[in-house]
Amino acid sequence: MSEERTPGFNTLAIHAGAQPDASTGARVTPIYQTTSYVFDDADHAAALFNLETFGNIYSRIMNPTQAVLEERVAALEGGTAALAVASGHAAQAIVFHTLMEPGAEFVAARQLYGGSMNQFGEAFKKFDWHVKWADTTDAESFRAAITPKTRAIFVESIANPGGIVTDLEAISAVAKEAGVPLIVDNTLATPYLTQPKEYGADIVVHSLTKFLGGHGNSVGGVIVDCGTFDWMATDRYPSLSAPCASYHGMTLGETFGNFAFAIACRVLGLRDLGPAISPMNAFLILNGIETLPLRMQRHCDNAKQVAEWLSGHEKVAWVNYAGLPGNGFHALAQRYAPKGAGAVFTFGLKGGYEAGIALVGKVELFSHLANIGDTRSLIIHPASTTHRQLGDEARERAGAGADVVRLSIGLEDVDDIIADLDQALAAV
Repeated sequence: MSEERTPGFNTLAIHAGAQPDASTGARVTPIYQTTSYVFDDADHAAALFNLETFGNIYSRIMNPTQAVLEERVAALEGGTAALAVASGHAAQAIVFHTLMEPGAEFVAARQLYGGSMNQFGEAFKKFDWHVKWADTTDAESFRAAITPKTRAIFVESIANPGGIVTDLEAISAVAKEAGVPLIVDNTLATPYLTQPKEYGADIVVHSLTKFLGGHGNSVGGVIVDCGTFDWMATDRYPSLSAPCASYHGMTLGETFGNFAFAIACRVLGLRDLGPAISPMNAFLILNGIETLPLRMQRHCDNAKQVAEWLSGHEKVAWVNYAGLPGNGFHALAQRYAPKGAGAVFTFGLKGGYEAGIALVGKVELFSHLANIGDTRSLIIHPASTTHRQLGDEARERAGAGADVVRLSIGLEDVDDIIADLDQALAAV
């Protein structure tokens, strides 16, 4: 394709990062199931270990299958580089390992996936990293939480499970004023629906396990460096702005410029903590991404019809889906995700906690499990599963109250999805 023409999203989803295999001519990216790679000579090996040239050393740090996945996701998000890792949680851990020092703080939206809340609020304490919570719907609450120790702001573009659409530009303005990067978890929206970089994000993370992989068969995470933050403008990020003892005093931010964060995550975090993605999982996720645009549109179209149907059901107290015109986040969804408000939403049953537990036991087409973003329709009662480790008040703030049921709408015929919910609700 000529250099003058920028490929469209659908084209990038299929072709970005990939070329026919040089040795065999294989058109699909192979699974490079190897631990390590032969050096040309001693000088080549030294140059690789000194970061003087790019190439493969060991599959804990990089792998050719993984490299195609990284380039593809970076292209879809408009970033300068990416790093694929073992899971979405691993992606978050590597991001903060790169940004934080003992005693540092970050501000996170309290309306997050329950596992992220637990990681931030509990696990990170062991590193002496501290989270301060803010309200996704109130940009001023992020400003109020910032202190001289703050190193980042973290939000989800579409909150899981609450379905809140985040006003990214408003929160980005707070981050820029504070001189800290904005990290956006774009798992629920995917770059098909919104690209956080366009609205001020500096770092984007995904659980590749969800919509990007899309078939419920592989686990992975990814970090995208948007190339927009000046790491050399402050001394708050010594992993990037100070001489690195691991690489003979090299300053990563100075040497690698607008993709320095992705490099630091790889050669410091992934190298030393080790949450590498397997070549097989990278291969499966790559194949999933090829159909991302088709799948996401069908997900969104089905979800809207299911939400409309639930809104009129006598046993349903409320439906929270930003794709519905009466929803409080509809205007933000139209602004940030005009092609659709995603496939995940929540609703409340008039029978409360017990009714939620009963419903997930009555469905037949839906699968009752702790995942989202599958081709199959999925259901869960967060208060008794994903958010059960939180107290009642924290669950309510996270959008996972006692009556809440979360749906991840799949690609089945929408009439069959609705029929299954209808028979299950009748049995509650």
